[in-house]
Amino acid sequence: MLVWDAPVRVFHWLLVLCFAGAWLTADSERWRLAHITLGYTSAALVGFRLLWGLVGTRYARFSSFVHGPRAAWAYLRSLPGSRPQHHVGHNPAGALAIVALLGLVLTVSALGWAVEADLGGDWLAELHEGAASLMLGIAALHVLGVAIGSLIHRESLVRAMIDGRKRTESGEGIRRPWRPLAVLMLAAVLVFWAVQWQGPDGTFARSIREVAARLP
Repeated sequence: MLVWDAPVRVFHWLLVLCFAGAWLTADSERWRLAHITLGYTSAALVGFRLLWGLVGTRYARFSSFVHGPRAAWAYLRSLPGSRPQHHVGHNPAGALAIVALLGLVLTVSALGWAVEADLGGDWLAELHEGAASLMLGIAALHVLGVAIGSLIHRESLVRAMIDGRKRTESGEGIRRPWRPLAVLMLAAVLVFWAVQWQGPDGTFARSIREVAARLP
């Protein structure tokens, strides 16, 4: 049955791409504009996800999976047993990681903007890097949780975030995939990147050309 709508899936993989790209370009002056662009894109994606978490499809809404630390602890305690809790959408433990990651994306992006605006000294840059490192750690825990959940429940959670389908009882799936909204979101991101590419700085485009010129 269809569980994850297309906007949720596109958001997920775009955010993964943006965070990975921002992390890899963090210490490169040549790729500075790419790093900034990916940071702003991440913040905009989270803004969309917060809105979609209020008005989106059944399992996209925060009310369907955010239940607090007690529910998360109860879920974790059930895993070693013979009847581990199974959730159609995000499990309560994964929900805490998701909320933390969303908050950290906004924090890291805001700090990055403050660094670029020269609103503080080196301490602000260190805080930006520290928040990004914390986000990396929570993301690693999230990936570990996905792997463990997939093994225990004998379902591929990664594949579910690609095709949107999970094993559910009849009537528990969602009706509409909302593909047009996902396409619109992807188009908006690509347009933003294109504008950045051809902006007055030109650093991003120039860096791409320099790298391409070195290729055999």
